[in-house]
This record gives sequence, C-alpha cells and structure tokens, in this order.
Amino acid sequence: MFENALLAAALRQMLILGLFVGVGFVAAKGKILPQNANQTLSKLETYVFIPALVMGKFISEFTVDTLSSAWKLLLFSLGVECVIILIAVPFARLISGKDDFLKNICTYGLAFSNFGFMGLPMIEAIFPQYSMYYVIFTLPLWALNFGWAVPFLLMDSSDVKKSFGNTLKRLANPIMIGLVVGAVIGVSGLKLPTPVTETVTALGSCMSPIAMMITGITFANMNVKKVLSHSTVYLATFLRLLVFPCVNAGAYLLITHLLHIQPGEYYYACLVGCAAMPLGLNSVVIPAGYGKDTSVAAGMVLVSHALSVITIPLVLAIFL
Repeated sequence: MFENALLAAALRQMLILGLFVGVGFVAAKGKILPQNANQTLSKLETYVFIPALVMGKFISEFTVDTLSSAWKLLLFSLGVECVIILIAVPFARLISGKDDFLKNICTYGLAFSNFGFMGLPMIEAIFPQYSMYYVIFTLPLWALNFGWAVPFLLMDSSDVKKSFGNTLKRLANPIMIGLVVGAVIGVSGLKLPTPVTETVTALGSCMSPIAMMITGITFANMNVKKVLSHSTVYLATFLRLLVFPCVNAGAYLLITHLLHIQPGEYYYACLVGCAAMPLGLNSVVIPAGYGKDTSVAAGMVLVSHALSVITIPLVLAIFL
C-alpha cells in the first residue's frame, strides 16, 4: 500500500511537470513564441511569480504561533540545510571542473531540491498527517534559497564588484523583498484585503508551470544529444537523487545530537521527503532571465525529474 501511494504520487507529479514541459517545447518548436520568450518569461518569474510565491508562503505560515510552537523544527531545518550547503560546495566543484557558472548551478542543484512543487504534494499524498510540519520545515529552506543561493549563485554577478555595498544590493532583489515583506506581515498578523491575498496567491501559483515551460523552451532550442551526453548532467542527478538523501540522513543525526533534540517521527519524514526530490527549477529559470546558457541545467532538471519516479519510492521506502 505504501509503495503504491508513493508511485502514484510520483507519477502524478511527473505527468503534470511533463505536460508543462511539453507545452513549452511545442510552443517553441512551432514558432508560436518570439525569439526572446525564454528570457522574458524568466524575468517574469524572477520579478513577479517567485516573489509572489515566497511572499504568500511567509504571510500564511511565518506567524507568531508557528515561531512559538515549532521553533525547534525551524532550528533543526536551518541547521541541516547549512550542513548540506557545506557538503554541496565541494561536490559541485568536483563534478563541474573549472567552469564557475556550472559550479554555481551544481551547487544550487545539490543544496536545494524541488521541495516545493514536488515535495509538498508527495508528503500530502503519502503522509497527510505531516503536511503542516513539512510546510514549517521548508520555511528556512525558502529563506536560505532566496536569501543566499539565488542572489549569489544564480543571478548574474559578472559585472558586480565584490564589496559590502554591492552584496547588500544583490540581497535587495524582488524575491528577497517579497520574503521580508511576507515575514513581517505574517509575524505582525496584519490582515490584507482578500483581493490582495488572492492576487498574491494566484501569481505565486504561476511559478512552477511557467518554470517547466521555460525548461521545455530551453530544451527545444538546444542540442539535445550534446546536452544529454554531458557527464555533469548524470553526476549531478546521481548525487541529488541517491547520495544526498543519505547525506541528509547523516545531517539529521548530527544536528539532533548537537541541539539535544528528541525528534518526533515527522522530523525524519520531512527531512527525507525533502531530500528525495529532484533538482530545483530555479537553476534554469533565474539564469535564463540574464541570458545565460541554461541547456546543461535544463538537462539536469529533466533527467533528475524523469528518474525521480524510480528513486523517490526507493529512497522513502529505505529511510522511512
């Protein structure tokens, strides 16, 4: 029964993702979209859809009640993700060689899975009793994702001098602003007018479909044979889907020991459920908005999502 639920949830999400990729692919191949569609859609993601998604998430979940009742879970999640990031950096350098841009893409992909669009539906399907804990668990991941990873790994910094002032400027991006505004509203308990909250929610819900369409457009415009023969695609996928769930399990033991936490079963379910997901979509979306070549990143996303149908049930069955 457990394996059937896992497989059904994984297949359902893969079908949805695949259809969105197909729409983008057909639209690009059929010349329905203009030449700069990929970059335009990516900018919409960076400046509108992702900020709205993050803002809505923190408005609804980052509340005083959450902080007071689940601070241990938040601290645990933050500690584990910091360990994962420290381990992801040398692994990314190892598989990417001397290419700094590819190294950043790999670092992001190993450190942050698709814990939102795929992770939450998976948890809701197989562990509905833990879905609220999972949402809380991912809040530090959202913060680290958009407070550090996106501005420093994925956004174009080729013309930015390394200084404290420019570092602050990179942090003051629309995504981080949305996070901070959402957190302030959530903690303060400020009630926004219903049309405003519904607009934020609707814009945020566009993020994943458009991200997968961008992946499809990228796939349509690249040399598929060349990209899929790139060893980094498979090395990153192997690490993300099989090695890093084990790394997360080790980080679980380390952080619970250091913080003297006696975790409930939901701690482990949240951790492994998040770790088992494929590479995150932002490794394609954000760099594309700056005109970067995202073909290898798109290959990683596609291959890891396709193989996750097999690895997600395997990882969850082993560790849970």
